[in-house]
Amino acid sequence: MTFQLFLHKVLGKILFWFYPYLPSIVAVKLKFYYCFGRKLDLKNPRTFNEKLQWLKLYDKNPEYSQLVDKIEAKKYVTNIIGEEFIIPTLRVYEKVDEIDWNSMPNQFVLKTNHGCGRMIICKDKSRLNIEEEKEMLRKALKQDYSRMNNEYPYRYVHRRLLLEPYMEDETGELRDFKFFCFDGEPYCLFVATDRGRVDAETKFDFYDMDWNFLPFTNGHPNSGRLMPPPQHFDKMKEIARKLSKGFPHIRVDLYNISGKIYFGELTLFHWSGLKPFVPEKWDYILGEKIHLPLNLKQN
Repeated sequence: MTFQLFLHKVLGKILFWFYPYLPSIVAVKLKFYYCFGRKLDLKNPRTFNEKLQWLKLYDKNPEYSQLVDKIEAKKYVTNIIGEEFIIPTLRVYEKVDEIDWNSMPNQFVLKTNHGCGRMIICKDKSRLNIEEEKEMLRKALKQDYSRMNNEYPYRYVHRRLLLEPYMEDETGELRDFKFFCFDGEPYCLFVATDRGRVDAETKFDFYDMDWNFLPFTNGHPNSGRLMPPPQHFDKMKEIARKLSKGFPHIRVDLYNISGKIYFGELTLFHWSGLKPFVPEKWDYILGEKIHLPLNLKQN
């Protein structure tokens, strides 16, 4: 084992055990170094990932907690674009033991209002291992992203469970169109496919606003196939503009089912700013799009 690899392992242990107890700026710098192998420059951040760390530390807007709450965000979005784009809420639960599994529909989606990735996407309730799913939901409710990755808006989210109808598009899954927006203008998006499959890894394919494929990866591989633009793509861009107005950066997630557009969620810190872009130049290209608020405290 090389000395550099040894240090990386030691740093990983420190982050695992002590990250929530470290001062925010120390924790953020250490985790950035662990993920990228270089120091975080907060005085002159240039990359997309660097600037997300800066925003975590200094852009402390109390209204952001509503945006990252999947229940409360629906109210926020409804006020801007209308209720027609909102996926219906079937039920909200305070805790797992409140769920009456017998009365659940045969197909549904059940997730925490603050979580990422951990959810039940049920196509056939008879095939569900309820005890395993209950345990997964209990663990998901305990996750605190404000402590795990210094994403402070989650500190003030009242954690609950959200039941929604199962939905799929014409491909047999529910593709996710995630728009990277800067100062109210979408610059690019990625399409998330193959999510939740046990036989394949999730795929991310990036496109610009003219639907030209962008040759880079971030967190997941490309699918290897070019997709046609979704129906009413211009309307999706319009919605992304409206929902991202007033933010230096925010990711606006939308679904499109045979031309019917639905709001997914709003994300302030894509991958928590901790996933490399390949090639790296795209970290700088997207970083140039974030204009940091100069009136906020800097290090």
